[in-house]
Amino acid sequence: MSFSQENVTIIHQSYTTAFSLIKHYPIMVDWWLTKDRLNCNHLARVNSFGPDPLLPQDTNLNKDYTGSGYDRGHMCDDEDNQCQGPEIQKECFYFSNMAPQFHALNAGSWKTLEGNSRKLALLNDSIHIWAGSIGEIKKIGRVSVPAQCWKLLYIKKTGEYHAYIFNNTKDDSGNGSPETTVQYIEQLTGLSFKMK
Repeated sequence: MSFSQENVTIIHQSYTTAFSLIKHYPIMVDWWLTKDRLNCNHLARVNSFGPDPLLPQDTNLNKDYTGSGYDRGHMCDDEDNQCQGPEIQKECFYFSNMAPQFHALNAGSWKTLEGNSRKLALLNDSIHIWAGSIGEIKKIGRVSVPAQCWKLLYIKKTGEYHAYIFNNTKDDSGNGSPETTVQYIEQLTGLSFKMK
């Protein structure tokens, strides 16, 4: 775990998160998605949302989300973690892996991309995924509701990148063509995503 004035980087077994101490959502979560990570008898979803034990005070956010009208949107998806055992699955329900999303986005184009990412991983094996949030619409308690959520996929087998940006709004219809460029996401976030 490393600290800066605004962000904390936490390394878990299944993903790494860069969590904003100001916005109380992850600015970036990254992980590898592989065939081995997906081929199994999948565990049932547990919905065990809770604080990250490596940053318990700043991620004890259940009360902030309760009654807010926003979904607790996974960055690293639960279905990407259902083959690794209950402890790994529990990690992905830490609030260090969550951002407030309108249900239309969380259950709409964001969920569609999660499913498509798993299909790509089964076809190509190793995919590096980065996902995060940016901006602020409003606050729910201590948590900022992001204006946008983004995701990048790097397919190791082909060297291809796919970049996506989604507006976090009540109506998901504006996210019909979410694909963008890596360069745009880098400019938007100030992060770099080049694989060596």
